[in-house]
Amino acid sequence: MLRPWQFEIQLDKKCDKALYLQIADAIILAIKSGKLTTGNALPGSRQLAGLLEVNRNTVIEALDVLIAEGWLNTIDRKGTFVADLTPNFLSNQKNKIAVPIVAEEIKPHLIFDDGLPDSSLAPMNDLARAYREIFNRKSRRQIMGYSTELGDIEFRKAIIQMLNFKRGMNVSAEEICITRGSQMAMYLAAHCLLTKDDFILIENPGYKPAWEAFENAGAKLLPVKVESDGLDLEEVESYLKKYPNIKAIYVTPHHQFPTTVTMSLKKRLKLIELSNQYNFTIIEDDYDNEFHFGQRPILPLSSYSNAKNFVYIGTLSKIVAPALRIGYLVSSAENVQKIGQHRKIIDVQGDNIMEEAVLNLINEGKIKRHLKKTSVIYKAKRDYFETLCNLHLKDKITFKKPEGGLAFWIVPKSEVNLQKVCEQLLNKGIKIMNPEKFSFGNPVAGLRLGYASLTEKQIEEGIIALSKYL
Repeated sequence: MLRPWQFEIQLDKKCDKALYLQIADAIILAIKSGKLTTGNALPGSRQLAGLLEVNRNTVIEALDVLIAEGWLNTIDRKGTFVADLTPNFLSNQKNKIAVPIVAEEIKPHLIFDDGLPDSSLAPMNDLARAYREIFNRKSRRQIMGYSTELGDIEFRKAIIQMLNFKRGMNVSAEEICITRGSQMAMYLAAHCLLTKDDFILIENPGYKPAWEAFENAGAKLLPVKVESDGLDLEEVESYLKKYPNIKAIYVTPHHQFPTTVTMSLKKRLKLIELSNQYNFTIIEDDYDNEFHFGQRPILPLSSYSNAKNFVYIGTLSKIVAPALRIGYLVSSAENVQKIGQHRKIIDVQGDNIMEEAVLNLINEGKIKRHLKKTSVIYKAKRDYFETLCNLHLKDKITFKKPEGGLAFWIVPKSEVNLQKVCEQLLNKGIKIMNPEKFSFGNPVAGLRLGYASLTEKQIEEGIIALSKYL
């Protein structure tokens, strides 16, 4: 079989990036640039290993990554081919019926949150030591004076290095603003991009605190159904043709909130194409990129070179602890300048001392070690959660074990009043998120159950209790 593409992959064996990732990224670049197109066949793993002078297992690992991410597919006895990246569209139905909020009076002893980390694992001693060292090392004038509204420059450089190296982005110091958590970033983006009566597309179900920020800026929400591979882009396109003043879309493509769905490669490429065609901004909330248990996290939409209009939002709060309010926002230099000017109205600058303390932990490698340690713990909890679901809920729910994030999305097989289930569990001292908290209109027929902050004993207690009411 003919393989027309001439492989010109240059591997740097002294680079920190693994060889199989260098190979995978080079093939992705060839697909993006059009050197490889749909249906093109790749050399066999032995032949490719010979061409690149690497171990065949390295090539196989690279191909596995590309297949998992949707760039390639295999056909038995024929070979490996570039996948068809033409998007599929499915039909959808929308619901817009208001639901009452259930009052909570009982203080629960067990909470299935929406996917928060275990604060007891946070490196607080290291952080406190780094914080003290800042005071010992610098003069009071340096510490207590004003700095830029965009955040400490050295801290920004550290985040930029992480984004460029690990998330495939191309960020400069003028294109990033450090914020007090991702919610502030959302608020700033909303007020700098949206004005009264603008429309913004949102995921349904989705993240309500973001919706509130958009509505606070005067925008109107247009809900879009979430399918098994991400947003229903047929509905997105229908909205774009109907409403000329759609200014943005808010998405959580890596691990969709709350369903944990990952947006497919086809849909990511199509969404970028629509953004460029209709000139709306993609607001991408990558709230838990660090927690991924598969081969590697999916690269952000904002990392694609053809993405012209984007705001990328991330956070360090999920890495260390929710109380650590450090987030960041990446966009064009023009947008970031506007955001910085608006930020000064409500908050002259961030917590520069805490930023420097966290920077110390980054430079010492402690954040990296913390992530490695907690990822092992969270993966074990995720697998234990799956085991309990199969043991106690197998005949009652459907679910897919998430490749990342810190929560499960479960859907009852039969029709169940989930709000009533929430009330019944709360009476037993167990709190789960009411579906109306992430629904636009009718509550969706699913539950988001965070597991990371619970012990295995608590997870078991909660799952057994839930099985009695489903």
